[in-house]
Amino acid sequence: MAQSYDIAVIGGGPGGYMAALHAARLGKKVMLVEKEFLGGTCLNRGCIPSKTWLKNAEIIESIELSKEWGIQTGNLTISLDKMKKRKDDVISRLRQGIALLLRQGKIDVYQAEGFLEEGNTVQLIADQKKERVQADKIIVATGSSPSIPPIAGLNDVSFYTSDTIFEIDNIPSSLTIIGGGVIGVELATVFSRFKTRVTIIEMAGRMIPTEDADASKALAQSLQKKGVRMLTNAKVTRVQKNGDKIMTECLNEKGESVLVEGEALFVSVGRKPNLSAVQGLKLEQNGPFIQVNEKMETSASNIYAVGDVIGGYQLAHAAYMEGIVAASNAAGYERKMDEKVVPRCIFTLPEVASVGWTEEEAKRKGLAVKTETFDLAGNGKALISGDTSGFVKIVYDMKYGEIIGVTMVGPHVTEMISEASSFIFLEGTVEEMARMIHPHPTISESFFDIAKNIIDKSKK
Repeated sequence: MAQSYDIAVIGGGPGGYMAALHAARLGKKVMLVEKEFLGGTCLNRGCIPSKTWLKNAEIIESIELSKEWGIQTGNLTISLDKMKKRKDDVISRLRQGIALLLRQGKIDVYQAEGFLEEGNTVQLIADQKKERVQADKIIVATGSSPSIPPIAGLNDVSFYTSDTIFEIDNIPSSLTIIGGGVIGVELATVFSRFKTRVTIIEMAGRMIPTEDADASKALAQSLQKKGVRMLTNAKVTRVQKNGDKIMTECLNEKGESVLVEGEALFVSVGRKPNLSAVQGLKLEQNGPFIQVNEKMETSASNIYAVGDVIGGYQLAHAAYMEGIVAASNAAGYERKMDEKVVPRCIFTLPEVASVGWTEEEAKRKGLAVKTETFDLAGNGKALISGDTSGFVKIVYDMKYGEIIGVTMVGPHVTEMISEASSFIFLEGTVEEMARMIHPHPTISESFFDIAKNIIDKSKK
């Protein structure tokens, strides 16, 4: 007789393991199946390795900046092997932590590939062995993989994706990045600090095109100072090998052909959902992704889906909450996903963080809003840190002063965006923010400064 569970989770990434842990806390008998490593893309090939290397880049930038402050060091050397080992050590420790939590939750973990079948059955395949288990409810959290665009010649050259870039054998003298989204600009930051000549080719009119235009402009200026070349409104048409170099041909906005030479090529144009686990079922889709409602329910009874496989933000922290919502509903406790407050963080130097609506989004929705911007050039801690190029922008409702969006550019703003998230979640106003006492000197007190400016202007 097949093993039976209350809830089966397919995929051990952020959405999957969080769903399993929450379901277990609600008293359910839970199983989780993962074909590779616990932690999914975020831990093993995405968020964690990239931020580990970005920390290296931050230290390099600090060392270089310190020379202007009277602190002299010897010649800077970089050991790629040691950086890779440290990255692997961080990943290993976090994997062990997830495994411990799953054991403490008495969750059965199967290292296998899972496939859903009719009748709430999960087929497990590992080492050519097949096994079937039954579950009352099933949560699909199978994640995504890098999209590979249909570029002529791409299959004939060696290139990296976000899944493989952190296993690179040597630091290239030059790197071409196709895609100026979050992953592209983060890796440009890393390799520019490693003294690699970086060129980003972006089809849209600016870097990070889905974020605030002013944030995009500030980031582009910072990347340019780091020596990063950026081609926007550029469509890649062909890639080919030329000796030990890779030639990337693109058309600019004038229709002119531009040739970019690089020792290495990194392709970062988005991610596609991994749907192999549900190929035997006819689930309704939202484009290439699995369609779900606000309870994370799919079109099939008793089947839920979370994380990258459903599209949306495709962020680990969004997947965490989606997993909790799915597990709650699967366990019989009604809960809905609230996507109003999902922070978006870009770990470049300077960092970019935002939550809620951007100014452009609010105006497209026809909302009566105002914005206020505070430049960090007037912030003491930013001046002390040697990075005053950023700003804080608040988007607020004209009628009540309710804060509906915040964008920040500057040092460590990814750590501070949660304050803005709290205000939006609690429907806080600029007047309430202006009444809060913030510590000084900090970057976070810019929230107080900007709110006070708004209030002062309103009284004139």
